[in-house]
Amino acid sequence: MPDFFAPPRSLGLPSAIGAILRNPKSAIRNLENASLTPLPGHLYVVATPIGNLADLTDRARAILAGVDLVACEDTRTTGALLTRLGIHKPLTPYHEHNETDAAVVLADQIAAGKSIAVVSDAGTPALSDPGFRIVRACRRRGLPVVPVPGPSALTAVLSASGLPSNGFLYVGFLPPKSAARITFFEKHRNFDYTIALFESCHRIEKAVDEIVSTLGDARVICVAKEVTKLHEAFFVGPAGEVQARLLKASLKGEFVLLIAPADFVL
Repeated sequence: MPDFFAPPRSLGLPSAIGAILRNPKSAIRNLENASLTPLPGHLYVVATPIGNLADLTDRARAILAGVDLVACEDTRTTGALLTRLGIHKPLTPYHEHNETDAAVVLADQIAAGKSIAVVSDAGTPALSDPGFRIVRACRRRGLPVVPVPGPSALTAVLSASGLPSNGFLYVGFLPPKSAARITFFEKHRNFDYTIALFESCHRIEKAVDEIVSTLGDARVICVAKEVTKLHEAFFVGPAGEVQARLLKASLKGEFVLLIAPADFVL
């Protein structure tokens, strides 16, 4: 039988009885699946919903409820999420402005035996969101890092786009300057795989215009916005057609942009 079905070794009989009395269903489930119980001295990289609360996994919920501390991009956003889940845990800010120093402090706490979960505001940490530095700090020290997979705008859009997914290049956010973006498109004009990136609502229309002018209006692209949310929308097809459709669409929200290889036909 796989190890993750074994009862957690760190849970003694008195603690187990107390946990069962407090929350019988949850405690019994955790006894049956040790991966639902965070271990001391471990970092958990926890994916959270990108718009639909129902996408949070049982394992993510259990880990967030069980760790000693949650390191989060915005304590208000994560605090609101945990409140909706009925979870009350100490939160510490971990974001792009403090993550270099915070990573060292958090790694020290993990080395001292604390269990810590790192989350971003939405999706999977470390993918164009804070997370990389604390993971690297733990790896450098040989501290255990455990992924708790779940929602990701990148993989969600790639899987539902219809564009080739046998390989892809993820580049995060492109530079804000138009000249730098055009240089990137020209450099990767003949790239063999799908190119995936994030773009803001303020620049998505301009980015598609630059694709049309640089790669041509026949280049197949996918523009997806507000994935898993109420106003989710996919615009897939030749870049010229997507460009025209975006002129009639609301451009609020967050966007994922995919660019198919040059020879791809939808």
